[in-house]
Amino acid sequence: MDASHFDPATAYAAVNTIRLDDLRPHIYRTRDEGKTWQEITSGIPADENVNVVREDTRRRGLLFAGTERGVYLSFDDGDHWQSLRLNLPATSVRDLIVKDDDLAIATHGRGFWILDNITALRQIQPNEKSALLFQPQTALRVRWNSNTDTPLPPDEPVGENPPEGAMIDYSLGEGSSGPVTIEIKDGRGEVVRRYASDDPVPPEDAKLKIPRYWVRPPRVLSDKPGLHRFYWDMHGTPLPETKAEYPMTAIYRETAPVATAPWALPGNYSVVLTAGGKSFTQPLVLKMDPRLKVTDAELTKQFELSKRLQDLRAQLAPIGKSYEALVGELAKAKDRAGVKEVQEPIKNLRARLEEFSNPAAVRAGDALELDVLNKVVKLFGDLQQVDAGPTAQQEIACGDLQRAARTVLERWPAIAPEVQAFNAQLQAAGLEPIKFP
Repeated sequence: MDASHFDPATAYAAVNTIRLDDLRPHIYRTRDEGKTWQEITSGIPADENVNVVREDTRRRGLLFAGTERGVYLSFDDGDHWQSLRLNLPATSVRDLIVKDDDLAIATHGRGFWILDNITALRQIQPNEKSALLFQPQTALRVRWNSNTDTPLPPDEPVGENPPEGAMIDYSLGEGSSGPVTIEIKDGRGEVVRRYASDDPVPPEDAKLKIPRYWVRPPRVLSDKPGLHRFYWDMHGTPLPETKAEYPMTAIYRETAPVATAPWALPGNYSVVLTAGGKSFTQPLVLKMDPRLKVTDAELTKQFELSKRLQDLRAQLAPIGKSYEALVGELAKAKDRAGVKEVQEPIKNLRARLEEFSNPAAVRAGDALELDVLNKVVKLFGDLQQVDAGPTAQQEIACGDLQRAARTVLERWPAIAPEVQAFNAQLQAAGLEPIKFP
């Protein structure tokens, strides 16, 4: 039995009569303090006993029922029911509870199950046929993956954490057509992140250095009719054309690439859904993990320093790609040259490239890398891996890297004519010139 959260005269009762050889569902409702009761089971199969009924704590008339084979819900105070099984196997649901924004159930033999974030169910109108964006629940900036090692073996029984990111629920009507977009805007109205249903899906990395079962499948914004849930990872727009890197601290099939944009600051945001030529806007509140003691000023300082490093990485990335390609081309030229009289020019050009690298930090057999870019990526990662303000040493290091990056940006254009001169020497020796992007 469950007393109403909204009306002291209303209550609901589920009666399981299976031991009386009666397999029919029985749910009763009273609106006069128990003087009279009305049976309310329309929509529940005639051979499905009911074990429990609960009223939602936020929306009046939203009911949940646990039966011998699943879960049902009603939007009209029990007058009509529909299935809410989703991915739940057919199982006896013995009890359920609404906890904050989640629906938790206890089953007979299949453990506990939780339906995360039922805020959309509290807002949905059953007869609504057009596109709709639901107001998201308050999002918590929580470090979802606290695993410190590689994933547990796939056959190890484990539970699942709630999904990572700010949950965005939306519904598309049957007549919806064209691409769907979602924009996350900050308090000033500036776009922090944009997603589109026609965004290209990243191809699988043929040279992936970790098992594929570690990797989370790409999250795709759906443009199909129906109710959908999408997740904003609470970061800004990632750097384009950046090879995905994955942490060792992974989770089976849920490991996301390392972010190349900073964490979003706690505050007020807005979500804008555009579908079928119409736009819908809802507020989104982002709060910090309540377990942490960190000030807004510290987080702002961390964000600003991280953003400077992200911008620096964006400037250096094209040079990094050219540098990597040139190092590879030079190695091929050395192999082709054999004993011909171009070994000295090859040695000189490599020495020139070493000026942009740190040969002492390169392991034997590894190719040279753009040193300042590696250091920018490393410092960005150090800043973003904790929820705290930057240290004085990190601030100094950021300034040093900005000066070093300016030097590289100024000196790198001089490499092009040197490569042209080197190619002329190769051609004079009857060798194929190297490619330089």
